[in-house]
Amino acid sequence: MIDLIQFVAVLSCSLFAGAAIYINFVEHPARMGCGTEIAATVWAPSYKRATVMQVALAVVSTIAGVSSWLIAGEILWLIGAMLIFSVMPFTLIAIMPANKQLLDPGLDRASASTRALLEKWGKLHGVRSVRSLAAAAAFLVSILQA
Repeated sequence: MIDLIQFVAVLSCSLFAGAAIYINFVEHPARMGCGTEIAATVWAPSYKRATVMQVALAVVSTIAGVSSWLIAGEILWLIGAMLIFSVMPFTLIAIMPANKQLLDPGLDRASASTRALLEKWGKLHGVRSVRSLAAAAAFLVSILQA
């Protein structure tokens, strides 16, 4: 049973990290290259779709990581679980204000302030990428040590 739980932790965390990194290195730069108005317009549907997937992956990974720690007693499982969990409050506290501004129907999508907001969002999202990658690494190191 522990093997399945650990597999789920590694898989869900790695999928989260891969998606987050893809957003930072491919999707967000591509939309920014299309001009501010287009970037702001396509950001909203992308954000809404990614939110469902990434919340589910973060929750599953956190639960599986904590469960692995409780069963196996390896501290790296707890560290990984705390790292992947940390993206959720970070998103709510640091990124959500930018999300709300970008989703505002009255937003001037072509403005310089919107471009600055999108650039800020990309940097903040990078924190999620780093934390999730660190969590995946902690999980993988724990498996490799076993």
